[in-house]
Order: sequence, then C-alpha cells, then structure tokens
Amino acid sequence: MSDSKRWLISTLVSLVLFAVLGGQWVVMNRYLIETSQLESEEEALSYLEENWGARLEQQGMTLDDTLLIKTGIFVQSLQFFNSNDVNLTGYLWQLYEDGIHDDIKPEPGEVGFIFPEQVDSGNSIPPQEIYRRREGDYEVIGWYFESTLRQPFEYGDYPFDHKTVWVRMWPRDFADNILLIPDYDSYDATGTNDIFGIEESIVLETWERENTFFDYKIASYDTNFGIPEYIGQHGTPELHYNFIIKRKFGNAFIIYLLPLFLVASLLFSALLTVSDDDDLSQRHGFDTSVFIGGSSALFFVVLLAHIQLREQFPGTNIVYIEYFYILMYAMLVLSTANTYLFRHRAAPWLKFIHYDDNIMVKLAYWPFILLSLILITFLTEFLR
Repeated sequence: MSDSKRWLISTLVSLVLFAVLGGQWVVMNRYLIETSQLESEEEALSYLEENWGARLEQQGMTLDDTLLIKTGIFVQSLQFFNSNDVNLTGYLWQLYEDGIHDDIKPEPGEVGFIFPEQVDSGNSIPPQEIYRRREGDYEVIGWYFESTLRQPFEYGDYPFDHKTVWVRMWPRDFADNILLIPDYDSYDATGTNDIFGIEESIVLETWERENTFFDYKIASYDTNFGIPEYIGQHGTPELHYNFIIKRKFGNAFIIYLLPLFLVASLLFSALLTVSDDDDLSQRHGFDTSVFIGGSSALFFVVLLAHIQLREQFPGTNIVYIEYFYILMYAMLVLSTANTYLFRHRAAPWLKFIHYDDNIMVKLAYWPFILLSLILITFLTEFLR
C-alpha cells in the first residue's frame, strides 16, 4: 500500500473518531434536572400535603395548622468569589395576610427570612426593607439583599459543567409551624422551560442562564436548636429558589484546549522529522538530543498551563479536562521513547517502530490520541 493511501486512511479514521468525541461532548453539555420542579401553587401545596402533612399527622395536626407565607425572589447580580462561594444581590418579598399572619409580621426594620447558608464575605450588608405596601387583605414587604452563599459545587465535568445555584430560605420564626411557599402570582410564567426571577441582562461572565425553578428539599437535623418538641427537626420541607447556569465552552476552549492542540501538533511535526535516511535527517535537522530538548520545552508549556488550571479548583478531585494534560504528558514520553528506540535500533522486537521509517507510529499518532480521549470521556462521564 502506498504512503498516500495510508495517510488517507489515517486521516479518515481520525475524522470519524473526532466526530465520536464531538458527539460525547454534546451529550456532556446537556443538563438533566435531578429534582421535581414545582410550577404552580397547586403543585407546591400538593407536595407539602404529601410530605409535611404526614409529619404533622404524627403530632395530631394537619397542613391547615401550618402558616404559609408567600415568598418571591428576584436576583439581579451573581459573582463567584471562589470555587464554593457565590455572591448574590436582589430583592425578596413576602405577603402577610390580615388576621392570619398578624403575630409573625415583621415590624419596620425587621427581616422576615433567613439564608442559612450565608457566610460573611467581609463587605456584605444586611437586608434592607425598601417597601411595605397594602394589596387587598395582604401587606407586601420587600427587602433588598446582598448575600454570599457557600455551596458544594461540582467541577468534575469542566468545561462542560453546569451549576445549580440555589437560595435556601427559612422563615424568620422557624421554631414555629411556619413554611414558605413560592409567590407564583408575582411572575409572568413559571413553567418547566421558563426562566424567571433573575435579571434578563444579568452579567454572568463565563456563564449563561439555562433554567430557573422553585422546589423543596427535605431537611433533618440532629438537634432541636434548644427548642423542646421542635416540630421542624425531622423531615422539614425547605424552600429553594434554583437557577441553573451553563459554562460557556468557548472561553475554556481558547484558554486550555487550544494550547494543548497546538502542543500536540508541534509534537506531531517533530515526529514527522524522525527518519533513518541520513539525507532527510540532515535536511530536517533531526537528532535525538534535539527531539528530547524540544519535548522538554513542550513539557514545561503543558505543565505551566496545567498548574494554572489546577489553581482554579483547589481541594477538588481531577476535573475532566485535566485528563487531556495527563494524556499529553504520556504522549511526550512515548514520542521521546519512540524516537530513541528507532534512532538507536533498540528493542528490535518492536517491529512496528522500525518498520518503513517509523511510518506506523506516525500514522497512529492522531487516531491514538482521539481514541484515548473517547475512552477517557466514556470512563469519566458515562460510567460515573
């Protein structure tokens, strides 16, 4: 078989493998919500009846004995301080019904909610009441808030990761039989595919809005907070406002993947100069020591980029894109070993290295890299 046909087959195989890898990336970039979205007040009440009502029956009560406070939220800005802390600003409002919520309605200057996951960022300000209005039988109280929330974000799929940033809300008087319920009437649409409660033109830097929804998460605690017969110690539904953001792949591609592709291309170009023909070697300036020196330089390029990437995720496990760097380290070592063995006629039993001027290694270079990436992607994502 002629060299032109060999290179054609290698190119076609590489293109097919690249298409498979691209398909895997498309699947990785999809996000499946692992919780039940509550789209209306009827669904929220049904959820509470099913989950909180059973708990109340043990105490000889029903859901009618629970005070429900309609609560809404609107997020205006979002900023990640580090891999676990996210800073939010926005507005939160609550509706207090006359004759029902009179005893728990906040006085001017008081706040009717708690963010239990809030941490001190050093410059946060307490929620400030900005309006108090009468709407029929209700009094609507609104606050402006700035809060830094600490949450256990996962980065294993970087740069195809999605983040579900949630705002976990408690009523101020959580010791009593009080629950928060979303104020769905304050939003235009709250369906499964609707994005609500967040600024449309919000600046998310390397992220983009994907979805928003309300839901409840069941919480239990190993303490009664010093309150005898505290009803909310076990199985309490806690209201969460969630918004899903998706990382913009282009930014990570330019910063981290493009340099790796260039390094792989330079290594491939150096590998093409490997030849047993003295005239070709002299024309290309090929020498084993020169190849090793070039591989060393490329190694430090990859290492510095890897360190820069790792600094973004301190304390986390290996993220998906790091396996690309590990593969590149392996390719640098294998290419250097191949060059040495070929040039010095070492390991004669490795016939594929010495066959036809190292043509088998050159043909297999890109298919091997792409197949390795496909296997890495499959093992790290689809078998997780």
